Amino acid sequence: MSFRGLKSASGVAALFGTAAIVFAAASGNAQDAPGGVSSVDISSEGKEVYEQICQACHLADAKGGGGAGAIIPALAGNAKLGDADFTIGTVVKGRGGMPWFNDLLTPAQIAAVVNYVRTHFNDFPGQVTEAQVAAVVAANGSPAAECATC
Repeated sequence: MSFRGLKSASGVAALFGTAAIVFAAASGNAQDAPGGVSSVDISSEGKEVYEQICQACHLADAKGGGGAGAIIPALAGNAKLGDADFTIGTVVKGRGGMPWFNDLLTPAQIAAVVNYVRTHFNDFPGQVTEAQVAAVVAANGSPAAECATC
């Protein structure tokens, strides 16, 4: 590639700046937002929510992992998930290094993914409802209100 047609360093910078803007627009903005993801169509099915969001960190088998100082907790066989309100609260408010998803997922999606994790990777009885999710959201408020960096 030749830059002979550009008269100055500022012309080169403008070219690369324009390329960066075009690349950013083409790639969408799926990072750096509350919950870590934004502007993405997300299914209301628990398995699909898990596959689209959760498994990136917790892995396909939900056994978590770690490396470079990051420990991702296992969801499979996790006794804490027996408490539905704890599980909902973790998705709603985040925990440790996990971001909150209250601003991204609807109550129906949260209920679906919580039910999927509690039944597919564990054997916990009962189904979480949208009403339970709404109650936990109401009790916990907005995570952004507590975020010191927001």
